[in-house]
Amino acid sequence: MRFLLTDEQRAFAASLDALLTSGDVPAAARAWAAGDRDPGRALWARLAETGLFALAADEEYGGVGLRPLELALGFVELGRHGMPGPVVETAAAAVLLGGVGAGRVLAGLVGGETVATVVLSAGGRYALDADAADVVLVESAGVLRVAPGHGPVRVSSDPVRRLAVPVGGGEVLASGVDADAAALLARLLTAAQSLGVGLALLERTVAYVTQRVQFGVPVGSFQAVKHRLADTLVGLEFARPLVYGAALTLTARDVAAAKVATSEAVYAAAGAALQLHGAVGYTEELDLALWLRKARPLRGAWGTPAACRELVLAGDTSRG
Repeated sequence: MRFLLTDEQRAFAASLDALLTSGDVPAAARAWAAGDRDPGRALWARLAETGLFALAADEEYGGVGLRPLELALGFVELGRHGMPGPVVETAAAAVLLGGVGAGRVLAGLVGGETVATVVLSAGGRYALDADAADVVLVESAGVLRVAPGHGPVRVSSDPVRRLAVPVGGGEVLASGVDADAAALLARLLTAAQSLGVGLALLERTVAYVTQRVQFGVPVGSFQAVKHRLADTLVGLEFARPLVYGAALTLTARDVAAAKVATSEAVYAAAGAALQLHGAVGYTEELDLALWLRKARPLRGAWGTPAACRELVLAGDTSRG
């Protein structure tokens, strides 16, 4: 089957790219890691104006209905630019809340006024950026609650990603929520975000080896460097159609396959970027570090490669 994006879908991705390029996302990410959320929240509001979060919500709550492919396109751009904050978790929260009619919270998510993070029984115990979120949702055994607080904040290998365990109890929003659908969407969007991170690493590495000179010629002219970059590109471009295909089918197997492919591709892209940048790749001053540090945590977020491979081998074609 031949799959091509529509002109509208390409234009949507291009508009997000232009918005994030003009928004100086690296500066917002550094501020977010330091505890200053204002630049990131300003970008968040601008993203909401494009209708990004509306793609995860039903029309009756201000959304446009769940549009997984358009969401995936958008999250590739978020990954490419290194957007901080629980963007994946907010989209997953919109799916959870849409099924229980929690319009008062969902309207804020769609409009960009509310940032949400979520912990699902199918995922880990930590909430991403609970200290920055306006709403922390916790699902257990199909019961969805609003956590009244959270424990101590821990910084992962990516300082922009801050983790905390939500406090138990809290207001019950609903019972019998479809947590599987929310977790499936979170896994898909994490895969898309990982793809974007890998593309950013490749783009920056190509730019660097083109301008870095050794023995009187650009490093990028060396055959070994070309081969390494070509292998990185092949891995990312093989992962891209798996992400788009999974967005169309939304089956557990296809989403898991996309997550495995993007996890391995972004990890390889990070290794190539670090090797070809040399010692300067380790420095905090270089923006490259903002993407390098995302490879490992995104690899394990919303499904480790091992867990996703098991789903692929099991041949699970059920939808979330």
